[in-house]
Amino acid sequence: MTLLGAASDKNVPLEARRRRTFAVISHPDAGKSTLTEALLLHARAITTAGATHGKAGRRGTVSDWMAMEQARGISVTSAAIQFEYHDAVINLVDTPGHADFSEDTFRVLSAVDAAVMLVDASKGLEPQTMKLFEVCKQRGLPVITVINKWDRPGATALDLMDEIKDRTGLLPTPLTWPVGIAGDLRGVLDRREDDFVRFVRTSNTTAAPEERVSAAEAAIEQGDAWSVAAEESDLLHAEHQDHDEALFLDGQTTPVLFCAAVLNFGVQQLLDTLVEFAPSAEARLDVVGDPRPVTSSFSGFVFKVQSGMNANHRDHVAFVRVCSGVFHRGMVVTHSTTGRPFATKYAQQLFGRERTVVDQAWPGDIVGLVNASALRVGDSLFDGDPVEFPPMPLFSPEHFRVVRPQDTSKHKQFRRGIDQLDHEGVIQVMRSELRGDQAPVLGAVGPMQFEVVEERMTHDFNAAIRFEELPYQLARRTDRDSAEVLNRARQVEVLTRSDGTLLALFSTPWRLAALVRENPELVLHDLATAVDPAYT
Repeated sequence: MTLLGAASDKNVPLEARRRRTFAVISHPDAGKSTLTEALLLHARAITTAGATHGKAGRRGTVSDWMAMEQARGISVTSAAIQFEYHDAVINLVDTPGHADFSEDTFRVLSAVDAAVMLVDASKGLEPQTMKLFEVCKQRGLPVITVINKWDRPGATALDLMDEIKDRTGLLPTPLTWPVGIAGDLRGVLDRREDDFVRFVRTSNTTAAPEERVSAAEAAIEQGDAWSVAAEESDLLHAEHQDHDEALFLDGQTTPVLFCAAVLNFGVQQLLDTLVEFAPSAEARLDVVGDPRPVTSSFSGFVFKVQSGMNANHRDHVAFVRVCSGVFHRGMVVTHSTTGRPFATKYAQQLFGRERTVVDQAWPGDIVGLVNASALRVGDSLFDGDPVEFPPMPLFSPEHFRVVRPQDTSKHKQFRRGIDQLDHEGVIQVMRSELRGDQAPVLGAVGPMQFEVVEERMTHDFNAAIRFEELPYQLARRTDRDSAEVLNRARQVEVLTRSDGTLLALFSTPWRLAALVRENPELVLHDLATAVDPAYT
């Protein structure tokens, strides 16, 4: 080991403690991308935010780099952004907001140490938020709750606290409390400092200043609104709804903050909360459940593969979460799946589409390995002591379509594009001898995934496609003996997924049930869902 490497290794505990790696989870349109930019703005990582007055008037956010994302005002891919705030290094992994991309979001949640649950003040805990919260719960991730859009009419703060407690099982422990009802944003009561943080309206593209006044001044200035907020805060204290760090990290409580991300208010309090309370990078469990200390030799795992992020080059970027040791650009690591060496010559950190070369990375950091076509989602990398981290389960597809090239002369581009999207985990690809290689079947968790496939095939691979919808609703794993029986049945089709798994597709749950009754010897298993065996 070089002297530089030895010196770096000594710094691992300190650098790991500085890292805060988290994801934002929410239902679509709760303001997740807006909050992402507001965080960057307050950390001075950008100078102006892309949001103006809602979806119709906003430019593309920093983390939404696909044309489809910018046009729709939603996130459909995950993006990793790193910035410094005070003495901490923040790794913010943005996630798809739409339920159709739950699989990508689950992968992101495997790579972070905490989650920020963003809740729309007027809508409360929506279905996608709850689905993602359950994944956080399974993974043991501490959750910080942010009530967004307090500048618009919505539910009362106390009602929202009751909903969080009843539906998540977590005890909400607000760190700030709104002064003024939803839609009448005046500021927040800082429950720890017992003072008032006044809302000051500024341009939506600049950080709102934090003006603090004493409780006595706030009582005169805000009158009844302050009195109500103070009384409700006292009520929370009487119910023991005050922050306790041990209970938060143990997954029993969730700190709560109130904000208006589009107005950039309440965002600095969130940054301060992440630095002060969110866990730093710690030992992670390997595939057999043993912890890999951060001070061990380098290790990491791939949680996302993406191509087409650079419009000038058709590169492949593998996003790697560093779990232990020090990553040095150019180091040769071992690819655990194949046992072969893998060179890391092109290592970058990505800020949306902007890239900077990274020479070193520490536990908790996200590194983009460019031209990493050999890596797949779930692969582990290590230097020194071998390690393999838990694999990424595939969700069960519920929508199925045959895909064909519009121009049959572009077979090579078509095949390369479909294989690449399969490699990235954008879609599940299945084939059969009957359909042939020119007409694979695509399986998706949600129909919007097909729109991503269509856009990527057209613009990234110059191979326009057409779809044919199939009348299937669910899939089951099977074996070759059962496949022979199923291939003779009506409203059933057996295909081979690209990983070699035999999948039987059924038209309806009732058709599946009838076949099982008629043929009890059939081997049919549920596909892996959003449950990681290492965490159950």
